[in-house]
Amino acid sequence: MIFNKSIAKKTAEVLLQINAIKLSPRDPFTWASGWKSPIYCDNRIVLSFPAVRNYIKEEIAKNLENEFGKPDVIAGVATGAIGIGALVAEFLGLPFIYVRPEAKKHGRQNQIEGFVERGQNVVIIEDLISTGKSSLVAVDALKAVGVKVKGMVAIFTYGFDISKENFKANNLSLFTLSNYESLLEQALETNFINQKESTVLSKWNTSPSDWNGK
Repeated sequence: MIFNKSIAKKTAEVLLQINAIKLSPRDPFTWASGWKSPIYCDNRIVLSFPAVRNYIKEEIAKNLENEFGKPDVIAGVATGAIGIGALVAEFLGLPFIYVRPEAKKHGRQNQIEGFVERGQNVVIIEDLISTGKSSLVAVDALKAVGVKVKGMVAIFTYGFDISKENFKANNLSLFTLSNYESLLEQALETNFINQKESTVLSKWNTSPSDWNGK
């Protein structure tokens, strides 16, 4: 997984400012998986703040080209990355498609929405990486129709070991604008959290499935 430290901290700063990322170690959230978590990330909120939206769009576009070269098509992972993916594609002057978690049960039964041809190069945009499994479903769907997936760019990753293992197993390069380590550093420096809360948040990240809020 690739990231740039200065970009990572700046991205963490703006995500904290607009409450796209909320840190609540004393009153944890419950994820859909049932995990207790002191952090909740909803990067779709980025779309509601033009200055932040433009920053994220431009950083994704710039780093996408630096890391993977300009592709033929940009793909967003539904639903969280459809909006920002379309903005990146527009910024780069490229076609846009998006990939559903599974094929529709009606109509044309598409899993991939939009036009893409076999052999084209695609870079995938994702809003958030947790275990990486849902992101890699999109990769598999694109490869199944003969598309060449050059890599993936995400706004934020929790940096779980399981996600690193999943991306390595699939031989896929991932660039993230920010990550959990940089988030905690930025949150501590700007007084979003104190040292004790930072310690709790760090402990959660090492074993999120077993964490009980203490």
